[in-house]
Amino acid sequence: MSLPNISLSNGEKIAYRVRPGGEETIVLVHGNMTSSKHWDVLIDKLDQRFTIYAVDLRGFGESTYHKRIQGIKDFSDDLSEVIVALNIQKFYLIGWSTGGAICMQYVVDHPARCEKLVLLASASTRGYPFYGVQEDGTPDLNRRLKTIEDVEEDPNKTLIVQGLYDTANKDGLKAIWNAAIYSHKQPDDAAYDSYLDDMLTQRNLADVYHALNTFNISGTNNGLTEGTDKARNITIPVLILRGDRDYVVSEQMTQEIVADLGDNATYIPLIDCGHSPLIDDLEQLTNRIEAFLVKGDDRR
Repeated sequence: MSLPNISLSNGEKIAYRVRPGGEETIVLVHGNMTSSKHWDVLIDKLDQRFTIYAVDLRGFGESTYHKRIQGIKDFSDDLSEVIVALNIQKFYLIGWSTGGAICMQYVVDHPARCEKLVLLASASTRGYPFYGVQEDGTPDLNRRLKTIEDVEEDPNKTLIVQGLYDTANKDGLKAIWNAAIYSHKQPDDAAYDSYLDDMLTQRNLADVYHALNTFNISGTNNGLTEGTDKARNITIPVLILRGDRDYVVSEQMTQEIVADLGDNATYIPLIDCGHSPLIDDLEQLTNRIEAFLVKGDDRR
C-alpha cells in the first residue's frame, strides 16, 4: 500500500507516514541508506500524546528523484514545503545521522517553527568528511574528496555500496550494516529483510555523500568549505544523542556540534548503543526523547 505524498513546487513528490496522536507533533527525518520505514519501531513506541510524521526524503523510499540535490539545504527546503503543506504549525524535529544535518539546516532557515530539536547520531555541524584511499585501501586523510565527480569515482565507499544497490545484493548490504550499524543487536529476520528492501530504493547515494562532505554551518573552515556561521542561530533547546559504540559518527563530530551550538544544547551518550539505538536499546532512546520533549528533563 502506497504512502500519501506531497507535490512540491520543484516537481518532486515527497511520501510520508503519519501516526495519529495528540496535539503535540513530532517530525522524523531519516538518514542515508534508509527511509521513513526505519523509524517504525520508534513510531510505535512513542507516547500517544504525539502525532508523528516521518518523511521519505527526495530519492529515498517512495519519494521521487527527478532533480539531483546539490547540498543538504535542498533536502531541508523540501522538508519545509512538506511541513507547510501539512499545515504543521509547532512541532519537534528528530533527525538521525544525515537527517540531523538536514534538521539543523531547517532550524537555521526557519527558526520560528520548530520548538525543540533532537539530534540522533547526527552528522556534525561541520559536515561528514570523505577521503580518498591509499594503496592499501585505508583512508588517505591528506586527500579529502572535493567534487561530486571525486565522490562518484571513490572506490572505497561509493562504488562498493552503489554496486550492491545496482545488483540488489542484500547479503552485501547486510554485511555492511552488521559491521557498522547493527554491530551489537539486529532486527528480527522479517524486519531486517524489509529494511534491506527499503535500502535498495535509494537513488542518490553519491549526491548524499557529497552533500555531507560540503555541509558546514559552523564558524570555521572544515577543510573543504567555509562555514556559514549559522549554527549560532539555532537557539531552541537541542538534545544531542550518540551511542557510545557508534562506528559511523565519531565522538569528535559530536563534540563539534556541542561546541557550535553552545549552551542551548545538551549532549547525552546512549549507553551500549551503536549507530542505531532504535535497535540496540529502544527503551533507553525513547525515555531520553520523551523526557526532553515532555518535561525538558533530558537527564531523567
